[in-house]
Amino acid sequence: LIIGIVKARLAEEDCQTQGWLLDGFPRTGVQAEAMIAAGIHATHFVLLEVPDDILVERCVGRRSDPDTGKIYHLKFHPPPEDDEALIARLVHRADDTEEAMGNRIKSYHENVKAVTPFYERLMQTFDGQAEKTGIADKVAAFLGTTPSSSGGASGGASRGGTSGGER
Repeated sequence: LIIGIVKARLAEEDCQTQGWLLDGFPRTGVQAEAMIAAGIHATHFVLLEVPDDILVERCVGRRSDPDTGKIYHLKFHPPPEDDEALIARLVHRADDTEEAMGNRIKSYHENVKAVTPFYERLMQTFDGQAEKTGIADKVAAFLGTTPSSSGGASGGASRGGTSGGER
């Protein structure tokens, strides 16, 4: 089912003209194999490497504002200290614990081991602890784009994190 949804979306005009990026998909070897069988072929595969203990730290400190959707991190991107209302409404996801992260990371390692063989010739690994603009520049160079452009078809996998937050 999900492969059909992805294939349909990638067939739309914007993906055909501007390219596409799949963040954290395919997650399993079965999905990677199904994508290839369905004729979905990435041109690039980006893998961000981050040590497990750093991933745990990034997730355990993550908080979100349910009113705005903005993501904060208690250490790396804290909310404004003078905004007591914001601080009071921040939400800590129930699965952003060390124990849950241990399980998620174990699953990630198993899945990435199954997925990467399908994309080895397309894959570039980047240091996910490097400075954000530095990573963006390196990934853009690999994709043959500039960091601000949206072109270039690509598939990819990322370790943990959230859109717009720390990875």
